[in-house]
Amino acid sequence: MAAGASVPVRVCHQEIVRFDLEIKAAVQDIRECPGPLGALAELNAAVKEKFRQLRGRIQELEQMAKEQDKESEKQALLREVENHKKQMLSNQAAWRKANLACKIAIDNSEKDQLLQGRDSVRQRKTTKESLAESASNITESLMGISRMMSQQVQQSEETVQTLANSSRTILEANEEFKSMSGTIQLGRKLITKYNRREMTDKLLIFLALALFLATVLYILKKRLFPFL
Repeated sequence: MAAGASVPVRVCHQEIVRFDLEIKAAVQDIRECPGPLGALAELNAAVKEKFRQLRGRIQELEQMAKEQDKESEKQALLREVENHKKQMLSNQAAWRKANLACKIAIDNSEKDQLLQGRDSVRQRKTTKESLAESASNITESLMGISRMMSQQVQQSEETVQTLANSSRTILEANEEFKSMSGTIQLGRKLITKYNRREMTDKLLIFLALALFLATVLYILKKRLFPFL
């Protein structure tokens, strides 16, 4: 992590590391899962949720990187984002391999159990049916994983679109704020100008009143006291 990173960046980085470790542990649990397939499905659901949370934190870190003022800090964070993305892809590949290995192990275990309790003729028939069903289950499971990955890609695209819309909204709001700021400054100048004009008008009125009073006094003096 880049030195001098802000608290939100450090927190986001810590959460990414935590989710990464949790995913690795969950993938190991899948690899060692003894079955049945229902237990494996529960583990896969938990891993899927961890990937969703990890992807969200990586996107948050990427957005924080783009908002950095210093170019050096921005590039350092973007490099970290790329490393996290590569690590996430590596985890996804390990997840798929663990699923395949677990399904094969479960299928082999079920096949062994079937072979132990049946006679040879019934064993061969059951084994063929079991293998066919197992192959079908593996194919279905792989198709399910493929659909899940497709949904994740679609969610990523929707998230990117949402971020793009949010960015445009922020830019539009910023332009509106700039316009409002100019209007407020113009209003402030007009108010200042009117205040000065008001003081000037008061001064002129005061001078006119003084002149008027002086004229009245002068006229009264001339009429009442012409000898002065």
